[in-house]
Amino acid sequence: MAVTIYHNPRCSKSRQTLVLLQDRGIEPKVVEYLQDTPDDATLDDFLRKLGLEPRDLMRRKEAPYKELGLDDPGLSREALIAAMVAHPILIERPIVVKGKKVALGRPPENVLDIL
Repeated sequence: MAVTIYHNPRCSKSRQTLVLLQDRGIEPKVVEYLQDTPDDATLDDFLRKLGLEPRDLMRRKEAPYKELGLDDPGLSREALIAAMVAHPILIERPIVVKGKKVALGRPPENVLDIL
């Protein structure tokens, strides 16, 4: 079964996760999500499979988080997901997908559970 990694090559955890997969003989499809951003439905699916809420998958220290007021508790799930689509730098990485299973590679070893 194919494995996909939503990857940012500038992120050390993302690079470590990619190497971890490759060391196990897995050549995943690499999606550089800053250029090829998952859509709203895909992010919502990832969140549901991870059992997370949108803010749990957001990089809260990134400038757009504060600039856009994403800490507002009144924002809906849909609004937060739309913000991640519009500003993919907000998406925590890496996300690894195998079939219907999804893992967040923080730490990289987390992805071993879905392989």
